[in-house]
Formats: sequence, structure tokens, C-alpha cells
Amino acid sequence: MKTVLSTFPNRDAAEKAVAELRRKGFDKDISIVARDEQNREKNQYTTMGTDNITDGATTGGMLGGLTGLAVGAGALAIPGIGPLIAAGPIAGLLSGAATGGIAGGLVDWGIPQDRSKFYEERVKQGSILVSIHTDDNHINEAADTLRRFGAQDVETH
Repeated sequence: MKTVLSTFPNRDAAEKAVAELRRKGFDKDISIVARDEQNREKNQYTTMGTDNITDGATTGGMLGGLTGLAVGAGALAIPGIGPLIAAGPIAGLLSGAATGGIAGGLVDWGIPQDRSKFYEERVKQGSILVSIHTDDNHINEAADTLRRFGAQDVETH
């Protein structure tokens, strides 16, 4: 299994890429991490949930359709970063590694520490992290799809 990591500068591009990945059958392999601007503004911090938010109900539409495109989304607060929305397989890693932040969760997933810190910093700056964890046979298809929809910082590990 390998992981494709990417960032998107805006929600619309990320939503389109994730929707296309779902159409291609990557449903359970997609992870999303983004700053929770709605709760940041309200100074509300919640803990990671395990609800299936395919209907978008758990997050109350905080990221519009984006979180509705992945399963297992929830909100959590990470020291130094603040409130986040995380969905997909990475959500469980982040909830278990809250003290290690996004970088700690990515390292646990096998991403080198320097690249993990890079992606954590991109999310801090407001980018949306979209990753796909899949087998070697589908990794190029996933990376190409992300790039086609405007992904930045696309890497395979």
C-alpha cells in the first residue's frame, strides 16, 4: 500500500477531486484534513467523532460537500493548529496522535517526518490536505486525478 498526499488551495477544487476519486472507486481510501474555520471563529473545540458523515450532518456543513464525500469525519483540536475536520482513514490516526499533530499522524502512516511537517504547515496555512491510501496498481491513477483538479504538492510515499 502507498499513499498519495496533496493539498488544495480551496474547497471547490478539493470537492471536485474527491468526487472524481469516489466515482473511480477510491471511496474508503480517501482522507481529508482541513482547518475548521467555523469552529475557529466561534472558539469551539470538539473531539474526534466516529460518525459516518456521508450525509454531512455531523459537521453541520462546515466544509460544505467536502466532508460529505468521505466517511468517518469528525472534528478535533490539535495544539498549535486549532480545530480541524478530518475524514477517512487518517481521522483515526489523528485522533490517536493529537499531541503529535497532523505530522505525527502522517509519520504513523509511514510518511517521512520532514514531509509530514511540511503538510501540517500547509494545513495550518489554510490548505486542504487530501490523501489516498491505495495499492501500487492504483497509485498513479489517484495522483493523476488529484493533479487534474488542481492539487498542489502531490507526492507518493
